[in-house]
Amino acid sequence: MDVQQNPDHCAIELGYLGSSEEDEEEDEELPQQEFLCHCCYQVLVDPTTLTCGHTFCRHCLAQCFLTSLKKECPECRQIWWSFPKINILFRDLVQKHFGADVEKRKQIIQADPAVAQALLVLKLSEQVEPVTIRCIRAPPVQWRPWLGTGGLFSGVLIALTILAAVFLVFHWSGGDSKVELLVKKPLGAWSTEEVNMWMENLGAWASPYRDTFSREQVNGRLLNVLSEQDLLKPPYSIVNQLHRRALLKEVQIVQELGFKRPQTLWEYKALHRGKSLFLLLSMINSPRLTILYIYAFDYYDSFLPLIHISCPSVTKSSDDGLSFRNLQEPPDWAQWAEFLVKLCLLPYQLLADFAWDWLDVHYWTSLFVIWNAFLLTLREARLLRLLWGRTDLRSVLKMAGWHVLGTALGWLNWIILWPFVPQFVCNLFFYWALYFLPLNNTFTLIQVMCPHILRGP
Repeated sequence: MDVQQNPDHCAIELGYLGSSEEDEEEDEELPQQEFLCHCCYQVLVDPTTLTCGHTFCRHCLAQCFLTSLKKECPECRQIWWSFPKINILFRDLVQKHFGADVEKRKQIIQADPAVAQALLVLKLSEQVEPVTIRCIRAPPVQWRPWLGTGGLFSGVLIALTILAAVFLVFHWSGGDSKVELLVKKPLGAWSTEEVNMWMENLGAWASPYRDTFSREQVNGRLLNVLSEQDLLKPPYSIVNQLHRRALLKEVQIVQELGFKRPQTLWEYKALHRGKSLFLLLSMINSPRLTILYIYAFDYYDSFLPLIHISCPSVTKSSDDGLSFRNLQEPPDWAQWAEFLVKLCLLPYQLLADFAWDWLDVHYWTSLFVIWNAFLLTLREARLLRLLWGRTDLRSVLKMAGWHVLGTALGWLNWIILWPFVPQFVCNLFFYWALYFLPLNNTFTLIQVMCPHILRGP
């Protein structure tokens, strides 16, 4: 089938090709008012657009910055964060339609020394701008171990918090236990039941003699005059020499002190409330300074037990051949050497060794202390790693001086404010530092090692 085409019927509409000429005619008629700077009200030269959307001459923006020293828009006063750049499209458009006016203005601007100085200041601010932009625009680390809903760590933390709160309410509502009251009650005021509690606290070896003391109605006054000859005679008749010596030694300690010697953490806290909280918080924040402090001001009561337990020296008794520790005798040179090495390099290891010795008395509490000492050692090692090679010796000494000064001022404030702080607040800080601070340090360690676990989207 032949198809004949008529040229008259083949028409192609080319109207859209001719529209460019019309647009050019319209562009030539662009009003100059649309390309005026809102500072000098003349044709824009090197138009610079800010983050708010307003455009100004670059030299006008430089003069405003030099005058106010503030990175804000001259029209809307909005702060511009990123360093402003010349709007290339806008500059080419202005140069195309108002080239003559732009060239005249450029000659005038280049001849003005004040404008040149303003442009130089703006250029110098551009050199330090990347650091500022990086600090401002860096996304904050979203670490929400306390707030995240539905997470494993938040659930564990909430459960432990509720359990600890219930325990503390039960403990505080009951007050001090009867055994803890013996460390504060004078020996002469002890009743027969309190003498029995004291003997029960000595251990299983004293159980056969507790019934005898109860039957004879031995109270604090009779216990205060008890001697070794009385223990040999009826009705006591303690034939076992080792038991008799041990019981006599405990009786003599009670007679010398006038009250029960603290043998557990809670008894020590009941007797020395302020001192126990001070040692706990100070050992966590500054163990070296705290150990030096107790060496200078609390040598016999705190320092000697610490060095003998954390750095033990086992000797033999010439009488019974049993190993024993006299916590009041001077340390030997081997103990001093081990103690000084640990004090300089691993001060928290001393606390861990001390808590390990009390593991059979305070199992869970000792585990909390040991774990917290491990976490604090890792924190200190990480701090030394950050300082190594990045800070000069003068800066390190300056930081150490500020640390010593801050610790001393904290101790001074503690001495002044301690008599006015309610006991409830002191107990709150004590249990927080003992049980909750290790949990907080654990979450910090997890954040450093596995940041994607506790970081929000």
